[in-house]
Parts: sequence; C-alpha cells; structure tokens
Amino acid sequence: MTNSLLEQLKQLPTAPGVYLMKDAAGNIIYIGKAANLVKRVRSYFTSGQKLPAKTRRMVNRVRDIEFFVTSSEQEALILELNLIKRHRPLYNVSLKDDKTFPYLKIDTDNDWPRIYVTRRLEQNSGRYFGPFASAGSVRQTLKVLKEIFPSRSCAKNITGSAPRPCLQYYIRRCLGPCIGSVSKDEYAEVIRQIVLFLEGKQDKIIRELDDRMKEAARALDFEKAALIRDRIQAVNQVIEGQRLATRVRGEQDVIAFVQDRSHAYAQVFFVRSGRLVGRDSFILDGTSSEEPSRIMTSFVEQFYHSASGIPPLLLLQHPLEDKAVVGSWLQRKRGGSVRIQIPRRGSRKDLVDIVAENARQGLEQLKIKRLAAPKVLKAALTEIKRELDLPRLPYRLEGYDISNIQGELAVGSMVVFEKGSPVTSRYRRFRIKTVSGTDDYAMLAEVLGRRFKRFRSAADDWAVLPDLILVDGGRGQLNAALSVIDKAGVGPVPVIGLAKENEEIFIPRRAEPVVLPRSSPGLQLLERVRDEAHRFALAYHRGVRSRAVITSALDAVPGIGPKRRRALLKRFGSLSGIRRASPDELAAVDNMNPELARKVKEYL
Repeated sequence: MTNSLLEQLKQLPTAPGVYLMKDAAGNIIYIGKAANLVKRVRSYFTSGQKLPAKTRRMVNRVRDIEFFVTSSEQEALILELNLIKRHRPLYNVSLKDDKTFPYLKIDTDNDWPRIYVTRRLEQNSGRYFGPFASAGSVRQTLKVLKEIFPSRSCAKNITGSAPRPCLQYYIRRCLGPCIGSVSKDEYAEVIRQIVLFLEGKQDKIIRELDDRMKEAARALDFEKAALIRDRIQAVNQVIEGQRLATRVRGEQDVIAFVQDRSHAYAQVFFVRSGRLVGRDSFILDGTSSEEPSRIMTSFVEQFYHSASGIPPLLLLQHPLEDKAVVGSWLQRKRGGSVRIQIPRRGSRKDLVDIVAENARQGLEQLKIKRLAAPKVLKAALTEIKRELDLPRLPYRLEGYDISNIQGELAVGSMVVFEKGSPVTSRYRRFRIKTVSGTDDYAMLAEVLGRRFKRFRSAADDWAVLPDLILVDGGRGQLNAALSVIDKAGVGPVPVIGLAKENEEIFIPRRAEPVVLPRSSPGLQLLERVRDEAHRFALAYHRGVRSRAVITSALDAVPGIGPKRRRALLKRFGSLSGIRRASPDELAAVDNMNPELARKVKEYL
C-alpha cells in the first residue's frame, strides 16, 4: 500500500456514503456504498482479512480513493446505483445494457391513448410496464395485447375524419378511431382493460367481458357478442399458459439466477393474482468469485432502480446484503410495504426452485446459441487442434461417459459431434456386461472395446474413425481408453480426458494437463461434448433403473411372467400407472383375468 493511499484511509469519515476506488491511471474500478465509510473501506486493506480472489485482485490495483458523504444509507444506495450506471466499473456486478431496457408505455395524457415500445422512462408521463429484457419479449407482449384488445399504435393526430383506415384496422388490430368508427368512451374502456391485463387482473377482465357479451346477445347484436366471445377465449388462452404459479397467492416477483464463470444469468417471474403473467431474463457481468448474496443484492438494486412497478412481495433465491437498507429504499420507491423473503420450504420454495431451473436451462440455451455460430465453431475447432497438437481439425468428435450407482445397473454412452454440432442419430448407448463392482476404468474399457470391435465388422456409422475421442475424467480414464485403442489395432486415434473439477485436459505423453481460459471457445465445445455424454448416460441409467424397479415389483406377483409384464407396461406405461388402474382395467389386458388382476392389486 502506498503512503498516499494510507493517508487517504486515515482521513475517511465515519458517516454513510459512497466510495470510488481508482487504479494508477485514474480509472474507476469499483464503486461501493457504506453505512460507515472508514470501517467499510479499511476492511479491504486490513492484514489477515480473508477476501475473495476477485476482491484481492481489485485491491492490488487500487491507488486512489474518492468518497461522497450522504445523510443516510438510502441516499448512499441511490447515489451508488447512479454512479455505477454512469461509470460501469470493471469490478462491479452490473446488469448488461440496463440503461436501454425497453418498456411498454400507454400515453394516458392523450385523448386517444396508444400503446407502444419505448426505452425512455419519464416521470409523470403516462403508464409504464416493464422493464423487459429485450425488444423481442416486449414486442411479443404487444402483439398479444393487440390481438386481444385492438388499439392504435400510430402517432397520427386523431380527428375521426380520415378518408380511410390503415391495414391494422382491416386485420382487427385497431378499432379505427382515425375514421370515427369508435367513440372515446368505448376506446377508453379498451385501454382500461389493457392496463388491467398488464397488471395481471385477467379474471376481472373476463367477468366484465362476459357481462358485455350477454348484454350484446340480449340486444340481438350477435356480431358484437361474437367479437367479445373471441376476446374472452383469447384471454383464457393466455391464462391457461400461466397456471404455473396457481399455488402462490397475491402479487410477487420471484428472482433466481445461476452463475457461470464471469457472468450470471438471472430470471424474474412476475406473479399477479396467483398467476404467472410474464418473465424476463438478464445477464449480469462481472460476477466471477462473487458471493450469491452480493450478486442478488446488485441485481435487485439495479433492476428495481429502473422498474416501473414493485410488488408487495419479493421471493429471492439468496439473501440480500444490507437487507434493511434495500428494503426501506424499495418501500419508499413503491409507496407501500415490500416484504423480502428467502423461502426454505413449501410452495414458495418450489416456485423459487422452478425459476432457478428456468435460469439454468436458459443459460444452457444461451451457451448453445453462442457456440452454434459458424464463426465460433470454426474458431473452437481450430483452437482445439492447435492447443492439443492434433494432426487435423476434429471434424468428428466422440464423447464417452459411464453412469452407475455403486456399480449397479451400469451403463455407458457415446455421443457424436460433427463440425462442432451434435448428431443425435449417431449417439449410442451400452449396458455394461462384463464388469461387476465400482470399476469405472474397466467399464469405460468395455464400452470402447465394443465400439472398436464394431469398427472392424460394420459397414455403417460404426466404421468411421473419430478425429478425437473425449472421455469424462482424468489420467486414469485416459490411460484406460489408450489401452483399449492400442489393443484394437485401429491406428492412431487422438484421445483426451477432461476432468470436471478444474476443467483440466489430460493428453497422452504430456505430464501436465492443458488448462485453457474459461472463455475459450475450444474449452466450451469440449465441455459441451463432455456434458452431453454425461446427460445421455444419466438418462439411459434412469430408464434402466426404472425398468428394473418395475420388473422386480411385478416379478413378485405369482402368475405374472415376462409376457404379462410387457402387456401391463404397454397398456399402463409405468408401475404407478399399473397401481392406479382398477381391477377391471387390469383384467381387460391381454392374457390377464380377474383373479390375476386381484393379485396384482394386492401385491402392489
């Protein structure tokens, strides 16, 4: 620590405020808030303090510190958010492109309000709904709204005397106020229903529409009644797609995320009136080595800093840092109470888990999409060839994995990637036949031995040699694979092992493993092959285990042999399906009778 920095630490006040850490070039690398500036900032430089690796790297670069004193922690929070948004420091967790989130706006100040997409959030100017994660998600919402509630999206000056309407009128996406085909009161009613819809109050809309439909029918205006009926059906279809959150009442946002090296992928589910009315996904940069509570706190602060509305309940996957400060800030921003919960059990915990799983799946899809770009795939294959010293590009890459429970019901998998993309029609799976006990090396050797035995005898896809073989594991799995290939006599086939813990790549005749950067497209492709082999093996093992449980259960029933067992499974699909079946339904299966049906019910 420099003498100048030491003197700055001595001069820090005990008041709440915001501190800015700068590097030697004067760049702001971190911005933080504190209830007590001197206590918080000095904690970074206290000897013996255990800091995360990312924080240690940041502290080593600090050469200057500036600070702002505020009158309260809440003021410090708001100032911190504004400064992070303006400077986007390297070591802060930050929402990617948060300054340009799109919203839906209804310009209620207009006599003929329109609904449209905007990226500018102006105070006291209409109603805003959002933010949405992307223009695609907000435009899809707008499309659904206009299908259910026709309204204008143009910026015309409405006089009611236009000579002809636009196409939106003819495809029933607008009521045509420009030609005077709708009154102000009727149009205002549609806008009111749009607001209710976006607030998640679809039940109220349906009740009102149903009353209007019946009223139109009583007045013999069947065309109007039919239009309202279609609108009710459209709203019901939206509601049917939102049944996920029916176990949870009230209004809440549910937030969870998954970390992946240098960034995190967060999802927010918006629950209104016991239904899921929408969701959005966000990428957070700079999350490497950050604690989950720090990431969750940064996301909540930045998301609700620009949100147009805050519900009375937030269900979070991880606790917040400075919960009292953030909670008070949210309440002041909402103008009402805001509860923050981290559920540990029950239906709310189930809902958080669903959001977390959606975040995990979303991140996987994002990685796949990024890796599937032709330029990225070419770069990945070129990097693998160069870094692993391969004789040619790995056009055909085969991945292998073993799945078992303490050696029981062991299976193996083979997945095939060509030009960096999976070819599922060429995947193969294996039941382990010659190995007993927990010997993964021997099981892998059996799978590879059977694969290369087929190489010599088959004329189909088995007869194609891979350009690279990847086995899930380290040096032991690699040596087992090399031994089999040498005995098979198929010639030189490159083999590597990819160990999951540190993503080390083990290569023959090289003492130390190869470690590629986490952002490397080559490593990401190898990880995808390894993970796909693991997924395929695990799915097969679950199926084998399930069938074994069913077989052992039915084998205990006197008179039920393989033929009747197959017939029962074909008819009812699973053991639970057989359990739920009535005696009459069981007796109606081929080769069954009432007496056997009674025995099955008794034994199961």
